[in-house]
Amino acid sequence: MNRFTIKPVAALFAVLALAACEQEGRQEPVESSDGEARSIFRPEFQVEPIEELTTPSPLETQILFPEGTTLTEEALAELATVIVSPQVTEGGAIVLRGHSDAGGSDEANMRASQERASAVREWLLDNGVSEDRITIIAFGEQNPVQPNALPDGTPYEEGRAANRRVEIEVAAKGTPAPEETRTLAETLASSDEDAESDTPSQ
Repeated sequence: MNRFTIKPVAALFAVLALAACEQEGRQEPVESSDGEARSIFRPEFQVEPIEELTTPSPLETQILFPEGTTLTEEALAELATVIVSPQVTEGGAIVLRGHSDAGGSDEANMRASQERASAVREWLLDNGVSEDRITIIAFGEQNPVQPNALPDGTPYEEGRAANRRVEIEVAAKGTPAPEETRTLAETLASSDEDAESDTPSQ
């Protein structure tokens, strides 16, 4: 073969190699046992639907009590949103954690936090929630979210208003009930309530 025929032969080999690559890239889909055609390429992209991988989350919100233990219009509006949530309509267990500011004695603050949680519970009961779904835990002034006093010791009214609250947690379907995952403080508070209820009245 002389030097004048080398280039055409090389070009022929290149064309044949390219045709083979194209044929290899056009693999026919493989038919599965159910008759559906499935691609044999990139199986790593055949993933589960996202909705099946999403973990349901509990509902968490709070009801504020600017004064006393009475539900305000804002509180009622928030509760109206809670009652139609998927977590409530699907039957999730409900924990109500009552809190107070530091404006009174320990006993008075504990009582106020209990009454606030009870006010929320009564509203839920009046709107069709079963009583056995609801657990109340009263904390009194133990867990403030804002300071109760300013650095000079004078009352911080805005902070105290934020501390007068009921935290609502509703378990999502398929997740443990909130009361099954209590913190140590919640367990102690619940134990104190049980001890008081077992004590004969004076």
